[in-house]
Amino acid sequence: MSTDATAHQTGLLERLVRFSIRHRWMMLVLTLGLIGVGIWSFTRLPIDATPDITNVQVQINTEAPGYSPLESEQRVTYPIETALAGLPRLDYTRSLSRYGLSQVTIVFEDGTDLYFARQQVAERLQQIRSQIPEGLEPEMGPISTGLGEIFMYTVDAAPEATKPDGTPWTAIDLRTLQDWVIRPQMRNTPGVTEVNTMGGFERQIHITPDPSKLVALGFTLQDIVDAVAANNQNMGAGYIERNGQQYLVRVPGQVGGIDEIRNIVLDRRDGLPIRVADVAQVGEGPELRTGAATQNGEEVVLGTASMLVGSNSRTVAQAAAAKLQDANASLPEGVTATAVYDRTGLVERTMQTISKNLIEGALLVIVVLFLLLGNFRAALITAAVIPLAMLFTITGMVRGGVSGNLMSLGALDFGLIVDGAVIIIENVLRRFGEMQHRLGRTLTREERNDLTATATVEVIRPSLFGMFIIAAVYLPIFALTGIEGKMFHPMAITVVLALTGAMVLSLTFVPASIAIFMGNRVEEKENRLVQWTRRRYEPLLAWSLRRQNWVFGGALALVAVSLLLATRLGSEFIPSLDEGDIAMHAIRIPGTGLEQSVKMQLAVEERLMQVPEVERIFSKIGTAEVATDPMPPNVADTFLMMKLRATTTSSRNRSKCGPTS
Repeated sequence: MSTDATAHQTGLLERLVRFSIRHRWMMLVLTLGLIGVGIWSFTRLPIDATPDITNVQVQINTEAPGYSPLESEQRVTYPIETALAGLPRLDYTRSLSRYGLSQVTIVFEDGTDLYFARQQVAERLQQIRSQIPEGLEPEMGPISTGLGEIFMYTVDAAPEATKPDGTPWTAIDLRTLQDWVIRPQMRNTPGVTEVNTMGGFERQIHITPDPSKLVALGFTLQDIVDAVAANNQNMGAGYIERNGQQYLVRVPGQVGGIDEIRNIVLDRRDGLPIRVADVAQVGEGPELRTGAATQNGEEVVLGTASMLVGSNSRTVAQAAAAKLQDANASLPEGVTATAVYDRTGLVERTMQTISKNLIEGALLVIVVLFLLLGNFRAALITAAVIPLAMLFTITGMVRGGVSGNLMSLGALDFGLIVDGAVIIIENVLRRFGEMQHRLGRTLTREERNDLTATATVEVIRPSLFGMFIIAAVYLPIFALTGIEGKMFHPMAITVVLALTGAMVLSLTFVPASIAIFMGNRVEEKENRLVQWTRRRYEPLLAWSLRRQNWVFGGALALVAVSLLLATRLGSEFIPSLDEGDIAMHAIRIPGTGLEQSVKMQLAVEERLMQVPEVERIFSKIGTAEVATDPMPPNVADTFLMMKLRATTTSSRNRSKCGPTS
């Protein structure tokens, strides 16, 4: 850099510093504005445990009842994948074909707007409906991610609870309450995009024909289907007017119960009607379900609330919990909906850890400042940079769409943030003391202001260079892409924002505050701690300068030993998060039926409930209603919710749950 360019930059910095000192009260007003905006931004900062590393994807699920995996692949999956080829910004597609289900996942390039991607997929789906078998309806999955399952609840009835007719509540009844009472209310929760249901049985009316009677009377299965469909609809015939009044003409033909289905007429023979009841049995029956849910050794109905992409997980989970309490008031006596998993707990514990570390770090820095600077007001001005830089950072995070999590907020270092302010204030105090000693009197306000600007400019360039060097260390992180980029970009963005805020405050707030609050006489002496440190450091420094080769060789040896130790260090992609609970996979022999899996899972839960540290166990077996995570019926996701560690003898006792799985 040329001398002219350096002088020009120094002149710009000096003008900025002198402007801040000259308009010092305006700087404080702007600082108050920063505080207000920062507090407002803090209330809108998305909070989560870790960054969401899910890529931009759209899921297409197609239910194909009766189709084998091979048929699902050939007649459903392959046509959909082929039709989606060539979409703008498409990265790749992957698919899964199971019995009765086809799932195609379309992954787009990073940075693609999710709603744009869904619009492109929806347009292609309209074009390919004629290419797949009639009656199959491809549907896009919810607008959520792999970390979107933030709230789960179960619907169950007390053992002694009965319906108004005196009969006990069945799995069909609980599923009906979930589908028609609880789920509609939960879907109205702000930030919830889908409520997925698993377990119980959907209420169905089964018509079971007798083949011998059909043959004897000359009917086919299609005759029954056509008759039921034709006699289960309302017909409108416009309206008529009589005496100036309009009357609607309609024929209500929708069946209202099982008996009406039984009485549907199939045909008339010799003047006698032949009804459905004459050739078939009609009654309620369970569906052919693909998944089940259990809790504490009993079958239940499980609901899972999925969060809309980009929402605040803590806020949405809290709103879902409140909505579930409202839904409980709508349930019959003896039936309850109980929350079994709430993301709020993990987020709160993570935020407590982050807050504890940040507060302890800030207090440690502040204590060191008060001990070393030796001036209460100077230390107070320097310490004020910490919360102000934090508010600046939070404002930038909200504007940039960065959530507050373990990776972003946990990366802040307050020692780096106050580095520039410490250098400036230390130099200003030194210059104040020297000038007072030379003049033999207290400085006037004009002299203090001018000296503050001069002392600030003397050290501002090396201070800024130090901050730029620290920020440059994080620049390679911005080059990361994919999962690595999604994980570590928040950390780099947060640190750079904090350093930028500290730099701006060092040029504006710190000089203005010195000009306002650093009046009267300034002591020009070192405190006892600094004096004690100096007395021991000066001999060590002199010895190092006399034996430079030894010091240099020792440094190289230390670096070599450090590199050797670094090769033996373990590594983790992300910091470990202990949610305090256990997730267990129960896998049975392939081909195991769903009902058999349920029986085996109930036995597993009964055994695990004998462990005293276990508070609750619930499981998801097979595939839910919305197949976001399709699993065969022989696989169960088991969640062991442990008691609070303070109430257990030792967290190590959780290992007792291992052998059972």
